Amino acid sequence: MSNPDFVLAIEDLTVSFDGFKAVDALNMYIDSNELRVVIGPNGAGKTTVLDLICGKTKSTSGSIKFKNKELTKLPEHEIVRAGVGRKFQTPSIYENLTVYQNLEVSYPVGRSVWGSLTFKRTPEVVEQVHKIAAEVLLTEQLQMEAALLSHGQKQWLEIGMLLMQDPELLMLDEPVAGMSAKERDQTADLLNRICKNRSVLVIEHDMEFVKKIAHKVTVLHQGKILAEGSMEKVQADEKVIEVYLGH
Repeated sequence: MSNPDFVLAIEDLTVSFDGFKAVDALNMYIDSNELRVVIGPNGAGKTTVLDLICGKTKSTSGSIKFKNKELTKLPEHEIVRAGVGRKFQTPSIYENLTVYQNLEVSYPVGRSVWGSLTFKRTPEVVEQVHKIAAEVLLTEQLQMEAALLSHGQKQWLEIGMLLMQDPELLMLDEPVAGMSAKERDQTADLLNRICKNRSVLVIEHDMEFVKKIAHKVTVLHQGKILAEGSMEKVQADEKVIEVYLGH
């Protein structure tokens, strides 16, 4: 059922750790410009799926195709180069650099961080930094040291660092954990904007937040898909209520 129109096509994906199937014959398809949210109880395999897509974990069997290109055999850096960006739960920003410098060093010039601190600021880089800073609500903070940002702003900066690389698929693991209510709303707006020209895959626990962003929700349970569809459909699903939402 492979369809070249999918940005991401996951088929029969399985990974076993010591005989335990963390992801079990998973099939999942994501369209271009789709914002998909994956929910499910702890241990359902959500983060493992992101690890498999970005190459951090190798699958036991199955296929992951990104724009029809098989990812399962590629090293992590090649998956990034192919257009897949991933943000982990804890922000990895350069605390001692300014917001501007954090964005600048993320510009894909194929150099290491320290190499890219010495590269010439071309008009393209400057323009991209300002464009992305505006997109992630950090224009006013460009000259601020990243360590001084609020928790939510650090998360936005990291999303901005990924956007500097212009990925076609952006994966975020619990992006609003620890944010204030206002920051959660702003993050929902931010994600709704950035999925206009890329696909976004989000793992999240905060159901109110999921309602604000999800085009489609996938519920994982024990490494398999329990239900999939709109938030309304998933919330009304008896099996989902039983294993997850009823807690």
